Amino acid sequence: MTEFIHLPGIGNSGEAHWQSRWEQADPAIRRFNPSSWDHPDLVDWLAALDRAVSAAKTPPVLVAHSLACLLVAYWQSRRPGPVKGALLVAVPDPRSPAFPAEAAAFASVPEERFRFPSMIVASTDDPYASLPYVEARAGQWGSDLVNIGAKGHINGGSNLGDWPEGRRILMEFHARI
Repeated sequence: MTEFIHLPGIGNSGEAHWQSRWEQADPAIRRFNPSSWDHPDLVDWLAALDRAVSAAKTPPVLVAHSLACLLVAYWQSRRPGPVKGALLVAVPDPRSPAFPAEAAAFASVPEERFRFPSMIVASTDDPYASLPYVEARAGQWGSDLVNIGAKGHINGGSNLGDWPEGRRILMEFHARI
């Protein structure tokens, strides 16, 4: 049985966020746990992801949102841990004026192809990244790309509720890998 590890972005994912809703519906989904959600430290976040992957009984599928998508890019290039695949939702552009200053350590994003299958889910009106930026990242990382239209940052503020479309995308990705 595949394990799923949720990787929220800066500030964590609140009650209205699809990650939190999916976890409420499926207690088997685990969330990685860095020391600080509001003051992200790359070294700490890498260590937290190491712990989460090491605790998995089988290679997990990582489900990352926002800043955690950049974390996955760093982690996969530096760590050997086994991962089945990664769903990357709302990849942010560190050059965007909206990118949080407290996440500056994540700004020099690795560009090499991922060593495991990945899929990016993007919105056409994400305030943290343009679609051309996300398309370029998908090409560099070897990620499939799903454009879901105008859904903002694909977070709690996007009013997606349980986001059944996202769950379907995840399950289809999981079935292919």
